[in-house]
Amino acid sequence: MLYRILKFIIGVGIRLYYKEIRVNNRGNLSNGKKPMIIIANHPNTLMDAWVIGMICNQPIYYMAKATLFDSKFKLKLLRSLKMIPINRRGEGVTDGVDNNDSLSECYKVLSEGKTLVIFPEGTSYKEKVLRELKTGTARIALETERLNDSNLDLQVVAVGINYSQPEKFRSNILIDIDQPRGVMDHYELYLKDKRKAVRSLTDQFRDRLEKVLVTTETKDEEELLDDIYKVLNTKYIPSDEKGVQRQVSELKEIKNKIDELKLVQPWRIDELKQRIKSMDWKLEKMKIRADFLDRKFRSRLFLRQIFTSVVFILVALPLAIFGLIHNYLQYLFTDWLVPKLSTDIEYYAPLAILVGIVLYPLSYTGFALLVHYLLDFSWGLMLIYVLLMPLIGMFTYWFFKYLTHISYKWRYMFLMIDHKEALHELQSEKKQVKELLFED
Repeated sequence: MLYRILKFIIGVGIRLYYKEIRVNNRGNLSNGKKPMIIIANHPNTLMDAWVIGMICNQPIYYMAKATLFDSKFKLKLLRSLKMIPINRRGEGVTDGVDNNDSLSECYKVLSEGKTLVIFPEGTSYKEKVLRELKTGTARIALETERLNDSNLDLQVVAVGINYSQPEKFRSNILIDIDQPRGVMDHYELYLKDKRKAVRSLTDQFRDRLEKVLVTTETKDEEELLDDIYKVLNTKYIPSDEKGVQRQVSELKEIKNKIDELKLVQPWRIDELKQRIKSMDWKLEKMKIRADFLDRKFRSRLFLRQIFTSVVFILVALPLAIFGLIHNYLQYLFTDWLVPKLSTDIEYYAPLAILVGIVLYPLSYTGFALLVHYLLDFSWGLMLIYVLLMPLIGMFTYWFFKYLTHISYKWRYMFLMIDHKEALHELQSEKKQVKELLFED
């Protein structure tokens, strides 16, 4: 019961925190009566586990680091949420946690046809670099089959969690899910040479994860990938793909071209870095976004859009003020509190959701009691008022993002009038970046 209640509450929090959550091949997570191990990358700590729990229909068990279970209360609470603690090498031994017992529980869970989630990287870092995978997942899978005389047909599913900006409110997630695959192709080798079979199966897991992720080999390469994407990304060139799916596809395309250039024309990588740096400096100086360079400038259309925007802003302003009054202090407090609770950016999103789950309902209750005391609203009006607070709060957040977008649009229009040559030069530089990256 506790698991189901918390799954629902946290699921609501995740859907409010992230703007778009797209899941590809969700049906691959339906295990039927077969045991399943879900392996996934781990860039966003607790959020990764919550996201997988949200998209799985069946109850799932998690392997988690034992340091989370550092008190009797936490041990009891987290165990009730189907979390299985494991002492990791280099972190000591947590009281009440025995690795042999935890592994036995994993074997039991899988033997009963249930689903187990493991993050084989072990640790969580906000990066596109897929770190070395620990061999424990492969060992658990093959040992479970051995304990059941190879009759389980245990399946392993690779899940790639691709965040646009994992810590940022109203960013996006693409969850790409691979086909389930058994482990019996390594079973005979496991009976003869456990170490070799486990290593080989772990390498297979890595290959499968790389197919559902945008990965880089180093942090420098990740920074280059992100920098190129920021310059080339645009919504003003039509595409069959939309939203986060388009973003991930474009990142993969850029990554593949970078890999190709590293092998055949590495000098182009250095030139790309120089041109990107130059463009970033000019865009910052001119205070416009790179995607505006792909806009076709038509003065009448721009003037009409600006007039429409001004009218909309004036009409929507009262709603935005209502939203600010009822949500801004909570937003600021959460933004201030989360970095105090943890200095690790990987914990920002889950902590913000946990704080918000408590803070916003309490503040809305306070507003409701105050309004009921001052204005004596009927129950019907009170219900409408309570519902409007979060809804208009989300609208207000979008409204201020819209104001930022309009400011860029106005800036671009004035630059096209007063500094057309400088913009044309930037457009030419952007074209040269594309040619350097994509042309043979």
